[in-house]
Amino acid sequence: MRVLGIDPGTQVCGYGVVDLDGADLKAVDYGVVKAPSGPLPQRLAVIHEGLKVVIARHNPDVVAVEGVFRGVNSRTALKIGEGRGVALLAAAAAGVKVAEHSPAMVKKAVVGSGRAHKSQVQQMVRVILGLKEVPSPEDAADALAVAICHCHRQRLEGIV
Repeated sequence: MRVLGIDPGTQVCGYGVVDLDGADLKAVDYGVVKAPSGPLPQRLAVIHEGLKVVIARHNPDVVAVEGVFRGVNSRTALKIGEGRGVALLAAAAAGVKVAEHSPAMVKKAVVGSGRAHKSQVQQMVRVILGLKEVPSPEDAADALAVAICHCHRQRLEGIV
């Protein structure tokens, strides 16, 4: 199973592609789609186009998108929601299944605690995927964590 994890944003959107083969997880690709400064609609269009390219290049079986943090201010939540909407649209337009995972669920699946710090998540992504270095930028590491979370949940639910 190939999973595209997405850490949504309106300026920078992280992506991480992970293959699940039995018990093995392998990082296939990761990076970010960056939008230049400017009006929000143009930034969202750039993010959407970039995600369309990533989806077409990697042909994932599922796109896993991180949910909105609880407790953030409404302006931040709205921006994250706009980025999530673009990611959901890109997946749906490509006909790919979508799964959504809360930030706490992602942290728990990767580190074992829903309150883990970002640096702990990044370090565990490196360990789980057998990478030599922590994936960079952090948005890409977060997207890989979302993909890992989805793979773990699929195993727990006996789907793979």
